[in-house]
Amino acid sequence: MRLDLSDLRLFLCIVDAGSITQGALRANLALASASERLRGMEADLGLKLLERRSRGVATTEAGEALAHHARLILRRQALLKGELRDFALGARGTIHLYANTAALTVFLPRTLGPWLAARPGLRVELKERTSVEIVRMLHAGLAEAGIVSDAVDANGLVRKAIAKDHLALIVPRAHRLAECAAVRFIDILDEAFVGLTSRNALQEHIEAHARAEGRDLAMRVHMKTFEGVCGMVSDGVGVAILPRSLAGRYRRKNGYRTIPLAEKWARRQLCLCFRDWNELSPPIQSLLVHLGAKSQAPAAGLMPEWGQTRTGSDPVGRRNALGQWRQ
Repeated sequence: MRLDLSDLRLFLCIVDAGSITQGALRANLALASASERLRGMEADLGLKLLERRSRGVATTEAGEALAHHARLILRRQALLKGELRDFALGARGTIHLYANTAALTVFLPRTLGPWLAARPGLRVELKERTSVEIVRMLHAGLAEAGIVSDAVDANGLVRKAIAKDHLALIVPRAHRLAECAAVRFIDILDEAFVGLTSRNALQEHIEAHARAEGRDLAMRVHMKTFEGVCGMVSDGVGVAILPRSLAGRYRRKNGYRTIPLAEKWARRQLCLCFRDWNELSPPIQSLLVHLGAKSQAPAAGLMPEWGQTRTGSDPVGRRNALGQWRQ
């Protein structure tokens, strides 16, 4: 059989109209063309599909079976087209979004919900990575978009600031600095520190600033998680520098004080990060707009509107002295 969807549509138009002439009109075909195609269908099948009568046509038993299956096939095709259209418009599918720890634990839980609830056909897989890892994946084409800190060097990528991610010092409640309104980094370099593992991007970022001051941090212990760091500080092991949002998250469980750092480099921001807006899929574009991006990519050279970084520029003017900072 060489029946195609156009043949099935024409046949149903004729059956529903009860007339080849009226069926041809419904299918937007000339009568001669519709008659020729109908004869071709019957010849290919080796079956008589319609009984020609003085007042129109009626289906044979074979024609009735064909009409039944034709309706099923065309209905499934309509469902398929609708589903694929939803994918194209970003109403269905799975989105993979990469985010650093601060974005994943603090920012996204309070912002993602309304957008996702309005799109029941979409799934979002959130994947935690360091900002450095996310930037590498974007450069390699292994991810569409991510949320990173502006402390990481994202040379060649577009960045759009969406939330504050300031660093703060946390100290035990009985510490001599516990009542301070703010502290300078240089004034705490003699303290015993609790930090994250040595390969953690945030830890390397902090230690790079210490080396820029001609000092090394006095590390007492390295922990794998932010919660572990907070627990150690609460027990009086030492002080630590964490994103302020995360310090607030664990403060209820652990007794410590949070003190802002006075340095400009500590006033970081979370940024949406991607290669090219026009290369993003519609679902990712929709999500990024909800999270704070513009609906279209900026024109070349118009960086102020987006707050993007395409050249590795340093927002606080100290990267040249420290090398490439990491978070």
